[in-house]
Amino acid sequence: MDRRQFVAGSTAATAAFALGPSFAQDAYPSHAITFINPFPPGGAADVVGRPFTSMLEPIIKQPCIVETKAGAAGALGAQVAANAKPDGYTLLLHIPSISGFAEVDKLFGRQPKFTRENFIPLARLSAGPMVLVVNDQQPYKTLKDLVDDAKKRPDQILFSSSGLYGALHLPAALFLKAAGIKMRHLPTNGGGPALTAILGNNSQMLVSSIAAASGHLKSGKLKALGSFGAQRAASLPDVPTLKEQGYDVEFSLWVGVFAPKGTPDAVISKLRGEIKKVATSDQFKTTMTNIGDEVAYLDAPDFAKFWDTDAKRVEQAVASIGKVQS
Repeated sequence: MDRRQFVAGSTAATAAFALGPSFAQDAYPSHAITFINPFPPGGAADVVGRPFTSMLEPIIKQPCIVETKAGAAGALGAQVAANAKPDGYTLLLHIPSISGFAEVDKLFGRQPKFTRENFIPLARLSAGPMVLVVNDQQPYKTLKDLVDDAKKRPDQILFSSSGLYGALHLPAALFLKAAGIKMRHLPTNGGGPALTAILGNNSQMLVSSIAAASGHLKSGKLKALGSFGAQRAASLPDVPTLKEQGYDVEFSLWVGVFAPKGTPDAVISKLRGEIKKVATSDQFKTTMTNIGDEVAYLDAPDFAKFWDTDAKRVEQAVASIGKVQS
């Protein structure tokens, strides 16, 4: 190589470098994407998130890894995601409780570790009413039976939840308040452990997502006494709503996908398009129907509007419940 060739080659390399990252870097995504599940296996984020990510892999042409970061009713995983590098390679699967953590911190005089402003809502995947269930060792045939027994035996019936101020605790606490009854609370670190508790009769009542409880409802291990929807759930048409039974309480559980604040617009746009392909597919709809859940896809702009409204509902629930220790 003579000097002229060397100079020309060096100039070309310098020009390529000057074009910046868009020239030098591989197109997104160039490697695996991690989806943080902030709950133990078996909860709504898990049973919806895992089939979703498995269907996303062949579309996005990169591995989609679900990584469990459970703790603090979902706050730990959310904090990990909030602090992650905003490059599109760490995303978050979460449920309504994501909206209440900052409010809980304020309630106890703590500095919030993160707020909703730390996240970009990408899509809502599913949504459906919560369902109040008891295990097959209980004699209750109706919600009235349960309420009457709780009034006779205050603080003797146990209910399990996914943790203090989590998405399973909030509706249960609102129901207890509306019914004027007291039960003992068994907080766990996720919906899966809360289900394990009621199946083992370590608790007698649970407010769960239909998706997480579906298999146990079908097997008869659990019995649904009421749903928290405005109307009866399509997958549980014989289960009356709480409102039908005289309790003015509604609560739905949704699963959404979030990116850390600061994720580039081009990456957000790419993710939105690929997520939509999965969320609107017949395969995903069939999977959700099979677990008793309902596809309720919202793209980022509509999900953001929904989240603003839903967050107020969650914050009001936290304020209504007030300070509780267990």
